[in-house]
Amino acid sequence: MTTRIFATVKPEILEWARTSAGFGLDAAATSLKLNVEVLTLWEQGEGSPSIPQLRSLATLYKRPLAVFYLQEVPRKFQVLSDLRRTRPGEDLAFSPALTQEIRAAQQRRSLAQELASDLGEQIEPFRFRVGADSPDEAGEAIRQLLGLRVDTILQFGRDPTGRVAFNTWRSAIEDAGVLVFQSSKMPQAEASGFALAYDEMPVVVVNRKDAPQRRVFSLLHEFAHVALRESGVSDLRLHRDQAVENGDVEMRCNSIAASALMPLDAVNVEYQGAISDEGGLTDVAISRIARRFGISRPALLLRLVRAGRATWDFYFEKDAQYKAEYERERANRKPLPDMKRNIPQESLSDLGRPFIGLVLDNFHQRNITLGDVAGYLGVRVKHIETIERRMAI
Repeated sequence: MTTRIFATVKPEILEWARTSAGFGLDAAATSLKLNVEVLTLWEQGEGSPSIPQLRSLATLYKRPLAVFYLQEVPRKFQVLSDLRRTRPGEDLAFSPALTQEIRAAQQRRSLAQELASDLGEQIEPFRFRVGADSPDEAGEAIRQLLGLRVDTILQFGRDPTGRVAFNTWRSAIEDAGVLVFQSSKMPQAEASGFALAYDEMPVVVVNRKDAPQRRVFSLLHEFAHVALRESGVSDLRLHRDQAVENGDVEMRCNSIAASALMPLDAVNVEYQGAISDEGGLTDVAISRIARRFGISRPALLLRLVRAGRATWDFYFEKDAQYKAEYERERANRKPLPDMKRNIPQESLSDLGRPFIGLVLDNFHQRNITLGDVAGYLGVRVKHIETIERRMAI
């Protein structure tokens, strides 16, 4: 007869592990194939999971098994409590997927700090801030900080994919001392990105599921969060009540991002050359101007509203039109054939050169092993040589 061994774990640890992973009681119980009353009783201290059940909890919540034997809630693992949501009047909980991506970004930042310290590198504080500056003033200050001239920005239109624009802005932001990660695990409907606005090694994460042109705006939106020292989670979907709310942080970040990406003088020149004989903007003109700056059409329209060249009614009308077009296109899109994943390129895209550089430099200084490198980058050892070659390009 097999004796069933139960885990000695504090109920507050069980509750913390679940909630910090973004699971409600019902969702966790369903995933674990448990009765919700059983899970509730465990978290109330009435009964305990068996060792196999505890392993299932650890797997679902993505926690090391040892964490469950701590005597108190590990505060350092808490998801930032001041992350803001973007929908006014709604108290939106983070999904487990988004919660885990926020936690992963925090952990990568902590690891980057440790790796820099092991190399004897001094981490410079991120001093750039925008306060009461107008969006145009803030946008100009961002372009000066990042060293991106207007003539450079206007060259982005030569690349219809938007990747040149994204990679150029990203590299400049990384050079300024910000860790930029991409994630393909965040639900598109929930978040276009988030920012962890630390004074040292701040973090920006953008959703890699979005098109590059949309990611460009997300990148600058989250950078604005960092410059304002306002951590936040954003989905970039505007609501009419936000459009008239001057104190809304998300709207301020939108305005700053639009101003940085599209200098006012250049926008006015492009607008004057694009208006129709009737004095309006056609869809063709909107698309052409957006491509010129390497950004999405809604981002351009937002800039035009702020520049007094379009109304909010026009913005929301066109935004709804573009969403409907996208849904129709997606419904009619033929499935792509399965393609072999390019793991080294994915690693570079997701983790960025600064983070990977710190990992590889520590390896060459014999501070960490090849196995450590694989673990930190989330790849197999066989991919590391290719990653290093790509880093040199």
